[in-house]
Amino acid sequence: MKKQKAFTLIEILLVIGIIVILAGGIIVALNPGRQFAKARDAQRVTDLNALLNAVVQNLTENQGRWNCTSSQYHSTTLPTNTTTIRATGTETDNTEINLSCLTSNNILSRIPVDPLRSPTDQISSYTIAAQEGGRITLCATGELNPNICISK
Repeated sequence: MKKQKAFTLIEILLVIGIIVILAGGIIVALNPGRQFAKARDAQRVTDLNALLNAVVQNLTENQGRWNCTSSQYHSTTLPTNTTTIRATGTETDNTEINLSCLTSNNILSRIPVDPLRSPTDQISSYTIAAQEGGRITLCATGELNPNICISK
């Protein structure tokens, strides 16, 4: 009688278990929803840095005074309370500030808008607040990190 070589049931189950564990790890590592959310949060940080640098440049060019006034722009000072940044259009109340002057002065090519909004949206979904001592804080609501803020 010849003895046939074959896999035992234990060996087959062990291989299947290892494949399931590896597949689960790969799916978690490549979770597309989480990766897209992480990319949008990174875009928010980049947008906030660009806005903050533009605001600081405006202040630097004007000897520390905020200069964003004309018939089109109503902002004579930076807000001391948290205020939503408008990309375009007219401010509707004291909870909004139009920073379009940063594009007309060639500091920015456009006012950044939250990645979940349309690029042509008037509201950026980012906020700004100037604190005593000259510190400026810009914030965004992220997906993975709900409170993204930078200051200078």
